[in-house]
Amino acid sequence: MKPRRNFALRVLSGYGWLFLAFIYAPILLVAVFSFNSNPVNMMIWDGFTLDWYRTIFGFPTRLTELTIYVESTDQLYSAVETSLIVASSTTVVATVFGTSVALAVARFRFRLKGFYRALMFLPMIMPDIILGIALLIFFVNFGFGLSIYTIIIGHCTFLISYVFIVVSARIADMDQRLEEASADLGADGWTTFRRVTLPMIRPGVIGGALLAFIISMDDLVITYFIAGVDSTTLPVFIYGMLRRGIKPEINAIATIMLVFSFLIATIGLYFRARRK
Repeated sequence: MKPRRNFALRVLSGYGWLFLAFIYAPILLVAVFSFNSNPVNMMIWDGFTLDWYRTIFGFPTRLTELTIYVESTDQLYSAVETSLIVASSTTVVATVFGTSVALAVARFRFRLKGFYRALMFLPMIMPDIILGIALLIFFVNFGFGLSIYTIIIGHCTFLISYVFIVVSARIADMDQRLEEASADLGADGWTTFRRVTLPMIRPGVIGGALLAFIISMDDLVITYFIAGVDSTTLPVFIYGMLRRGIKPEINAIATIMLVFSFLIATIGLYFRARRK
């Protein structure tokens, strides 16, 4: 019986390592080949270089003078600016509404509470392409011109759910007796929220906000449907570059986005798991 169990554990361990390799090996290859000096075939290693990163930041290099693959840095910077505006605006709106809904669901009793809680999960489990098409139909039918504002509205529709879940988990770990003690000592609702509730759920709020920010920065499918002509975000810009061929700068941009996403996600998980 024991040898059979050991064999099963080895098989599961091997499957786990293969799964991790399948997920992360392509990402590692993107990072490695972002330093490849070959401007034509990115799968043939031709030496180490930082020229593609210098190109992204607008510095002239030897490789950019020898190849026609370089995109306009002005378009790249415009896409980055649009992504930052969308992500920042969406994060503020989603954090405020997601936190408010989480507190309301946790503290009040009303009919269909379980149904409403389940409804908050729907934007997360719905396929992105379905949500993108639905938002596009909604904006077109109600006469909204596709622009940066439609992107912000579209991102808020599903990012509120992410903040709601993160903050709800934090509220579930909070001792409600502290709020009751604050009320017994004469504090009103706003004072109790500001001095007791908010400090206790702050790690969850910050974690939810950072999670919403990074998801908004990386979203492609939904943004592709609801973005206007003059509101290209960075993922949409990269997708447009890929449609014209795999260019060396794409690996460098993807690596920078990967590092940035990893840092934001790490900070968000830290605040999410933090205990006072």
